[in-house]
Amino acid sequence: MIILLALITIISIFIIFHNQRESCKININPPGPPGLSFLGNLLQFDKSKPHIYLWQLFQRYGPLVYLKHGSTPILVVSSANMAKQILKTNDLSFCSRPPVLGQQKLAYDGIDMAFSPYNHHWKEMRKICVHHLLSPKQVLSFRCIREDEVSRMISKILRLSSSSQPANLSDIAMSLASNFICRVAFGRRYDDDEYEKIRFDKLIMEAQALMVSFYFSDHFPGFGWLDKVSGLLDRLQKNCRELDVFYRQLIDEHLNPSRPKPDRQDIIDLKSAKKILDA
Repeated sequence: MIILLALITIISIFIIFHNQRESCKININPPGPPGLSFLGNLLQFDKSKPHIYLWQLFQRYGPLVYLKHGSTPILVVSSANMAKQILKTNDLSFCSRPPVLGQQKLAYDGIDMAFSPYNHHWKEMRKICVHHLLSPKQVLSFRCIREDEVSRMISKILRLSSSSQPANLSDIAMSLASNFICRVAFGRRYDDDEYEKIRFDKLIMEAQALMVSFYFSDHFPGFGWLDKVSGLLDRLQKNCRELDVFYRQLIDEHLNPSRPKPDRQDIIDLKSAKKILDA
């Protein structure tokens, strides 16, 4: 009980100090709904119908709306003219992604292209992807894989329909994307009931969930320890370790000198060849 009272007192003092500091600042932000102290507009956001909530904000406050989720400022853009100003005219000021914990952890501190800030590393990664991994010639070479996977998907739906069985289109679409990624990136195809396929799908689904999860560290840096208490941080670290093992197995397979020569190079082969050329 004493610990609880002490915690409530500390939080109350923190909120009072935060309010006093915020009141001293000059408000130069776009208009937006008033929020709660410390929490901002976090509890007002409608996760079930976000598009309707954002449309309502546009109707009331205009094309630029300022929100605040904890300590994280958010700018909502709802007009083509404003979007052009941000995405084209002033794109260098807005092109970097915010360092969200889940995304940064799964992207190895943003060393990939998707979650890297706009810097020299990002430019080099983009150059590799454009000229080597995803060049028009390479994308065209994957056409037979795309056609084969789509044909397999249609045949599966047809079999289910012929036997009057329901077809879960969400699972089928997920399987299509998974099979395409595996064949293009890893050079192999897993059957739907194969252990490695089930394992890969579970890892990807868990990674997607963890990337968009709510972390106290992102919005309330002083309370980042709550991510550990909730178990979310342990889930994130476990998923990263399991993905590391999966990646390591694929890389070892490709580096094995006794590996049969494939009919076409996959993305791991192309990436390995690029590293050898750079060396």
